[in-house]
Amino acid sequence: MARDPYDVIGVARSASADEIKRAFRKKAKALHPDANPTDAKAQDRFAELNNAYELLSDAEKKRQFDRGEIDAEGKPRFAGFEGFGGGRPRGGTGAGAGPNAETIFESFSFGPDGFRRSGGKAGPGGQPGGPPPMDDFFDILSGMTGRGGGRGRSPFEPDMGPPPAGEDVTLTIKVPFLDAARGATQRIVLPSGETLDLKIPAGTRDGHRMRLRGKGKPGSLGRPTGDAYVVIAVEPHPAFKAEGKDIRLDLPIALDEAILGGKVRAPTLDGEVELTLPAMTSSGKTFRLRGKGLAGEGEPGDLYVTVRIVLPEASADLEGFARVLRERRKGSPRDGA
Repeated sequence: MARDPYDVIGVARSASADEIKRAFRKKAKALHPDANPTDAKAQDRFAELNNAYELLSDAEKKRQFDRGEIDAEGKPRFAGFEGFGGGRPRGGTGAGAGPNAETIFESFSFGPDGFRRSGGKAGPGGQPGGPPPMDDFFDILSGMTGRGGGRGRSPFEPDMGPPPAGEDVTLTIKVPFLDAARGATQRIVLPSGETLDLKIPAGTRDGHRMRLRGKGKPGSLGRPTGDAYVVIAVEPHPAFKAEGKDIRLDLPIALDEAILGGKVRAPTLDGEVELTLPAMTSSGKTFRLRGKGLAGEGEPGDLYVTVRIVLPEASADLEGFARVLRERRKGSPRDGA
């Protein structure tokens, strides 16, 4: 069950629209998945916050929620059976006052002759106290609803509330890594059969959920149509790996490049760039390219390039070179590990 949207955003029910917006923005910055890359539940909390704000930022839905007509998910509530005399003062005689659960059956008795009304009009055969007409019985019961004037609705009649709004639908689409990173437009087919071009913002992460208002199932009797929620499943890339707004890349380098240093070409989301390797670069060394990660709230992320030395094919010269290195080597790279 969804939590109360006021509690999710952290405002009182009397908060104004501006107060709700300010509280939402403040909390969104704190709960954004980019600010919590190691928190597996950050995406769920951020989605919960977005859903709460979508409800409270819609003036009509906010009024319906405040009146108890819809729940925290925006779905209509159904009233149950009304209780007898719940909380009403006893003995009221003004307009709208009626008998309560404790007094309603005092007007009737269940004697040897069956069901009788105390002090009632003469029944069949002129005998007082005969069974009252059923209309009288239900008139008394209808008075328990507390409505003045007219017969009113029987307390046994459920209040079904307004017709239900249309149901929401959810679908998942696969998006290539580079399309999600750079931004793209992808054609999708909704469960209704409708086709539309969905704009995917640059920097979209795996699991991101997009809301399409009014694209769900139609409501009944003129009630609003539901919404469609599109969940983005980002396909893995052979070289790039996203970590929040940052991207990681393993870059192969030759043995001579590692020993002598120099410039090597490294791929990024925007194309290749030159990366300068210092002499004697070890395999596993990581270089940071600022602003070359994913777009997002605030500054874009960074690209972390980790070099991996790839040995050449075996040769006599290379073997001889290695033997010389072994003879001159002092200690082991594993010493002190």
